[in-house]
Amino acid sequence: MVDHSHLPYESLTMPVTGVAVDYPSGHQVPAHSHPRAQLIYAISGVLVVETPAGRWVIPPTRGVWLQAGVEHSLRIRGTACMRSLFVNPDAIDGLPTGNCVIDVSPLLRELIQAATQVPAQYSADSRNGRLMRFLLDELRSSLPVLPFHLPWPDDERIARICRALAQNPAQQGSAEHWAEQLAMSPKTFHRRFLRSTGITFGRWRQQARLLLSLEALAEGLPVLQVALQHGYDSQSAFAAAFRRQFGVPPSSFYS
Repeated sequence: MVDHSHLPYESLTMPVTGVAVDYPSGHQVPAHSHPRAQLIYAISGVLVVETPAGRWVIPPTRGVWLQAGVEHSLRIRGTACMRSLFVNPDAIDGLPTGNCVIDVSPLLRELIQAATQVPAQYSADSRNGRLMRFLLDELRSSLPVLPFHLPWPDDERIARICRALAQNPAQQGSAEHWAEQLAMSPKTFHRRFLRSTGITFGRWRQQARLLLSLEALAEGLPVLQVALQHGYDSQSAFAAAFRRQFGVPPSSFYS
């Protein structure tokens, strides 16, 4: 795991620090952790954040909040202008208490960008200090947004199935098929899958397909091609499922 503890933004001196980094499409950041909580946000492109407990696919207008010490890696889809906040857990009451996706409002977006221009050290009663307090207030008011998270099973046998589905989301094998692969009954498979992920097999597979489709859409692939690559028989079926999940059709998600 990569050690970032020597970097200036890891200092616990100030309540919040902003950092700006741009990455090319396809870039990967290996597993690492931070001593402070982190908000990861991309102005453009899609970030795939993976932890041992799950995966978040983060489009623009959303950010993922990670608690201090959480090991995570990053994958970039589309050229990404990434902005991060590093926040002391006691900086302000009401910050998220778990790893989650939050909405990034236009105001919060501008505050995050402004925070990346603030020096690592600043006076609490200066303009920079007031800006950071305002940022924390706005961050505290951002409610979690759930549809962008894919829980990862803690059962290694179930994880084998999830890896296979993530690598080829177009696979149509039923739960009975996968249960047979693991030499267990369908009833046992469903029970263990729910226990180790928190959601049903059918829901997990749909969530995986839709989240993975965000990466393909970010790369500019045609909607029909994305639909077929992710297990849908037609563009209309994919568009209907996508709209139910994200509230907009795939053709306008990044517009």
